[in-house]
Amino acid sequence: MIDLVVELSGDRLIGIEIKAAAAVDAGDARHLAWLRDTMGPSFVHGLVLHTGPGLFALADRLTAAPIGTLWS
Repeated sequence: MIDLVVELSGDRLIGIEIKAAAAVDAGDARHLAWLRDTMGPSFVHGLVLHTGPGLFALADRLTAAPIGTLWS
């Protein structure tokens, strides 16, 4: 489930999912991948926030980041 969609100017958007897990993988971003594939170039990026320590790419325009990145 996508927790948040941020609409930017120019019909662009960013999708955010929040997971209560320390380890995430591309499967955790499946809804963001669907949104990316559906929206095409309007989809700027998808972010999966998690409780683990790592920041890493999951797929094209999809990234996993520690939730602490929001306030650090």
